Amino acid sequence: MKKSQTEQRVIKLKKEINHHRYLYHVLDKQEISDAALDSLKNELYRLEQKYPEFVTPDSPTQRVGGKPLDRFKKIKHKVTQWSFNDAFEKKEIADFEKRVKKILIEKEENKDIALDYTCELKIDGLHIVLTYEKGILKTGATRGDGKIGENVTQNLKTIESIPLKIEKKIDAVVEGEVFMPKTVFEKLNKERKRNNEPLFANPRNAAAGAIRQLDSKIVKERKLDCFIYDLSWIDISLLEKGGRGDFLELPKTQNEELNLLKNLGFKVNKFYKHCKNISEIFEFYDYWQKNKDKENYWIDGIVVKVNRRDWQDKIGYTGKAPRWAIAYKFPAEQTTTIVEDIKIQIGRTGALTPVAYLKPVKVAGSTVSKATLHNKDEIDRLDVRIGDTVIIQKAGDIIPEVVDVIKGLRTGKEKEFTMPKKCPHCETKIIKPEGEVAMYCPNKNCFAVGLRKLSHFASKKAFNIDGFGPNKIKQLANEGLISNFPDIFKLKKGDLKLLERFEERSSDNLIKAIEKSKEITIGKFIFALGIRHVGEEMALDLGAKLNSINKFKNISKEELEAMNGIGPKVAKSIYEYFQDKENLKLLDDLLKTGVKTKNAENKNSDENSKKLNGLSFVLTGTLQELSRDEAKEKIRALDGSISSSISQNTSYLVSGKNPGSKLEKAKKLRVKIIDEKEFLEMI
Repeated sequence: MKKSQTEQRVIKLKKEINHHRYLYHVLDKQEISDAALDSLKNELYRLEQKYPEFVTPDSPTQRVGGKPLDRFKKIKHKVTQWSFNDAFEKKEIADFEKRVKKILIEKEENKDIALDYTCELKIDGLHIVLTYEKGILKTGATRGDGKIGENVTQNLKTIESIPLKIEKKIDAVVEGEVFMPKTVFEKLNKERKRNNEPLFANPRNAAAGAIRQLDSKIVKERKLDCFIYDLSWIDISLLEKGGRGDFLELPKTQNEELNLLKNLGFKVNKFYKHCKNISEIFEFYDYWQKNKDKENYWIDGIVVKVNRRDWQDKIGYTGKAPRWAIAYKFPAEQTTTIVEDIKIQIGRTGALTPVAYLKPVKVAGSTVSKATLHNKDEIDRLDVRIGDTVIIQKAGDIIPEVVDVIKGLRTGKEKEFTMPKKCPHCETKIIKPEGEVAMYCPNKNCFAVGLRKLSHFASKKAFNIDGFGPNKIKQLANEGLISNFPDIFKLKKGDLKLLERFEERSSDNLIKAIEKSKEITIGKFIFALGIRHVGEEMALDLGAKLNSINKFKNISKEELEAMNGIGPKVAKSIYEYFQDKENLKLLDDLLKTGVKTKNAENKNSDENSKKLNGLSFVLTGTLQELSRDEAKEKIRALDGSISSSISQNTSYLVSGKNPGSKLEKAKKLRVKIIDEKEFLEMI
């Protein structure tokens, strides 16, 4: 065969293979056998090996990269990645419609607004972003923080339902959800069980873990799939003037957008529905709540979107989510299981937390084997015993909780649990400070407490040392390489390379991550120290007010108590920490290792930035317009303070949907209670 003939053969083979890929992986149709398709792929591979100049990025042979990556590179999204606000009740959907109508009435200056919607299934998977240039897949990325994700192109190319080349030569960004089919998940876990490997908790975790593999060959074996649901950006300069013409017509509605994505060659979930009113939304929701388990993927709700795209643009976005869409989640799942044991977990402050070890059971898409029992009072309230049949509840990523005990199933063999009188790790006598619910191990040198302190110190909200989790910390502590905070910054590559699971690359990465973490804001530094009663919000607030370590060392108990949101107990804890000679030596040693503190960036410099000065806020329940973190950021930016607990010094309790026990306590203490609308007006 001549070279020119070979080139034509390669082009035809690619087209034919892609045709059958689309039929099989997108349309669930099959015209030729798997063996015949494999034969075509093998022929293409052999021809490309002979003539490498004919290899193109969209060739089916390029779905699996050769050499594993060292790490994932960061990638800046062309379009900000949003997440949806959640609704759990019909009233919340009705409230969503009212909010949307109110915005449109103001924008359109027309009170006669008739809303219609597109409802889609909410797939429980991993959000991905695909960028195409002239119709060829350029990059694939994870959501990340919404602005910057990880470049996982090599791994996403292994997913056959993701086209390497689309029907039109356009520059565009599309978004979708990668998932592991249930059948694949079950087969994978059976294999892992045979090999005595840890089982994956749910398909979403398995899919996310696969996408983060550095070797794309492993990803290929996981047989992931993908639905695309959003065309989030397109270069209209490539279209005819006005965005119309034979080349491509831009969609006017969400329904049209999904049809366009299908026509471009993407796999779109076929169960979306155009709903003319809110009643049809509820019908769609009720149907899928009953039938979600019939599909070969996990569904955790539906997504409701205003259908008209021009109205979507007018309705706009909050800080984290589109105002024109909402996730209508299925209710929290409950199930029963047996408490096989209750064990004590030691926290960073020495607090003892009883944990129920459960007979593994699936709930809300995850396999659950543990649930916190919080403290002795909670055990007494539930009257939970080892051997009891209990009802557990889990919603999404929320920690599973024991909500009730089925006492009618008791056999008489159940064992009552008593809190230990001595620390299970160091055998020091346990103490229970007056006025506190928690019990503590007071031994500063308790190995278990030390491990928790080190893990807290390195965690994301503290020093944020990437790749330095509890398992690695425990390994280094057992080897005698670290016992306190400064030891972390004294680690050398030579200390690590002979240890198990520490290869050349992982040793390098950890040392670099430690070095990178040395510069930290004062607030995060204070939080990292793990001072009793000082949570994240208080640490950040104190860091903003006392902007140097020396001020912490020299401040009096009375000055601390005078600060808004700090009571006598907290002031005493902070003061005593900075008067302790061992702690002061620890701080000096930390600074000698090269750790540097800096002030947090002040984003507001106008006179309005002080409007919440002197006011203390506590948040409870779910907010609709803002996330918890966004609300906290706004309070801090306006010089207010945030607390995790209600006291007489609390200025306002901001109460969202499904508030907790803080609401009742606020009523008893006559703390001013405001809803989200009042809070937004205030700020």
